[in-house]
Amino acid sequence: MVTTTELATFVREVEYEALSEDAIEELKKRVLDSVGIAVGAMDAEPPERVRDTVEELNADGPCRFWGSDRRGSPPDAAMLNTTLTRYLDFMDSFLAPGETPHPSDNIAGIVACGEARGASGRDLVEAVGVAYEVQGELAWNAPVRDRGWDHVTHTVISAACGAGAIAGLDEEQLRNAVGIAGTAHNALRVTRTGGINEWKGVASANAARNAVYSVYLAKHGMEGPTDLFEGQKGWKQTVSGDFEVDLDPACSRVFDTMTKRYVAETYAQSAVEGIIELAVGHDIDPETVDSIHLDTFAGAKLIIGGGEGSRYEVETKAQADHSLPYMLAAALIDREMTNEAYEPERIQSDDVQTLLRAVEVEEDPELTERFEHGEMPAVIDVELEDGTTYHVEKADFNGHPNNPMSWEQIEEKFEATTRGRYDEDRRREIVETVRSLEEHDVADLVALID
Repeated sequence: MVTTTELATFVREVEYEALSEDAIEELKKRVLDSVGIAVGAMDAEPPERVRDTVEELNADGPCRFWGSDRRGSPPDAAMLNTTLTRYLDFMDSFLAPGETPHPSDNIAGIVACGEARGASGRDLVEAVGVAYEVQGELAWNAPVRDRGWDHVTHTVISAACGAGAIAGLDEEQLRNAVGIAGTAHNALRVTRTGGINEWKGVASANAARNAVYSVYLAKHGMEGPTDLFEGQKGWKQTVSGDFEVDLDPACSRVFDTMTKRYVAETYAQSAVEGIIELAVGHDIDPETVDSIHLDTFAGAKLIIGGGEGSRYEVETKAQADHSLPYMLAAALIDREMTNEAYEPERIQSDDVQTLLRAVEVEEDPELTERFEHGEMPAVIDVELEDGTTYHVEKADFNGHPNNPMSWEQIEEKFEATTRGRYDEDRRREIVETVRSLEEHDVADLVALID
């Protein structure tokens, strides 16, 4: 039976010294990737709205708001800094058959609590490992999407575990923190259905903030519903249904996490990579394209292919990065998929608006079965006006757990997202700090994110 005691015991069992070298390296990669994405989002308008909010509410505090010299409380730092790591939709994803959360949503809240406590880089790696393991186990064993809940309903629990770990909570405090977070902060799936808006990119930041606030309440003695999962009208009865988890102190779930190569929704990665290969390999002229047909798996069809609302009416970034028709059209025309694809003028341009309506997305049950067995398949046919058809099949993409990014590729991505703000010396300093976290405190890393 899953209980708050089981989670709290697990948190206390995770030790840096017991983690494998491979797990430590993967966790560090996730930290570097998240920092780079956050830096790339610092000029985006919605994160600036969050910044305006937290700066208005905070005169000072122990935690830095990334991208400025302003400081505030750990919950508000978690809110802004998680918004930055999440907003571009360039973050990592955990691939479970019924749920696809983003474990990097946990990182900024953990960093805030670590900064406030004066925690070490080893403490940071441990706590991030805790959060990834809890998030992965919940996603795999207790999917909530089909019951009307958003995946950040998992995040508030995993973030409370990770933040509680680095904040140094004892076992009873951890139980209370998880009980408060998991009882009070469940999010509706409407965030990602129908007419998608900016909250899609901020909902996980709200979860991180709520998790950190729950940790601080528990730290100061607040009792929570420690029968969160098994209690009457508790999480299992109302949110998830019955489930069990098998939490591994080696934090092996990080190996099931993918890193995005393209600025696109998780389930679009293979399809985007495939259509770019076609466009480049055959030098396709977009004006000669008659139709684009994508066969995909059930989750992709549901979330970004039209199963939860039309994906052909695309006017904003929030709609564009959750529309397979838009992403495939833009990727074919531009032969890339970067932040520029989501600029308002690009989204509303005639060429992409015309071509996206030539895209057809269809679920193939065989591809759904392959997805459930660890692939992310995509089959694409591009037919030209003269009848010529180009075909590509993808089992996964560069960044998928079956084909993970190397350190060098993560660094290349980091450079691409930060070069507009940092010079080469600053980029190198951040990379080397993350690679040698054992030799640093959390505050050393935070001081570099300006």
